[in-house]
Amino acid sequence: MTDAILILVTAGSESEAEKIAQTLVEEWLAACVNIVNPIRSIYRWEGKVQDDHEWLLVIKTQHSHFAAVDAHVRTLHSYQVPEVIALPIVEGSEKYVGWIRGETAS
Repeated sequence: MTDAILILVTAGSESEAEKIAQTLVEEWLAACVNIVNPIRSIYRWEGKVQDDHEWLLVIKTQHSHFAAVDAHVRTLHSYQVPEVIALPIVEGSEKYVGWIRGETAS
């Protein structure tokens, strides 16, 4: 097991996704953020089924930065309840995982 994680965040627009990604990398909270678009999300919100196009951010960082990433996303995000979920990187190239550590050093 590594200390690296992937954090998934969806955004309602490309500009919002870019703003979040840029901020996280500039603040050394993410080594890299991929923006995948468009994705189609079907979900229930306030009792109604929604069908929207969103942009998916795949954020590479260290587990110790989750709380700070979450706080930054909530500050920058337009949604009342933004998706911010983390998945562990169980295995990974040591060079790549080392790069994540180096680019997210405090």
